[in-house]
Amino acid sequence: MKKLLRVLLPIIIMMLGLPMLRGLAAAEVKLLKGQTYYVPCSTSFISGNYSFNIKSTIFIHNTDQNNSINIIRIDFYNTSGKLVGKYLQQPLKIDAIAATRINVKEPLNGEEGMAAHFIIQWQSETKVVEPLIEGLFVASEGTHGYSFTLQPRIIQEIAN
Repeated sequence: MKKLLRVLLPIIIMMLGLPMLRGLAAAEVKLLKGQTYYVPCSTSFISGNYSFNIKSTIFIHNTDQNNSINIIRIDFYNTSGKLVGKYLQQPLKIDAIAATRINVKEPLNGEEGMAAHFIIQWQSETKVVEPLIEGLFVASEGTHGYSFTLQPRIIQEIAN
């Protein structure tokens, strides 16, 4: 019994301790002065020969607890990369721990909207915790409902 306990005790300690170590790794925070994101934003879905529109919403969360950020660019492109619309006329300030959303004004149909996307750029005067950007997409047709999320990709950072 003592031998079994000597073998099992270190294993139990490791099993309980590993999740805590993963939590420590996740606690690392990246401080930046700005970023540019490529955000996939499908506005149509094609299934076989049938295409239907998707309700597309992008959320921008300022995760910094002390500082605001400024969104300086929100541009919408179709599948072929053609600029379809500029969503900002002037910078948009998002206060600390606040959020905003972007609803696609005019969904693109068929192939044109299948791989539509936004380029979103933000800046701050001081280094801040990077914001969280997420997309939510919902559609329904008859008795079928569809929903999915797409993650943005950082294409440029300003660290200094």
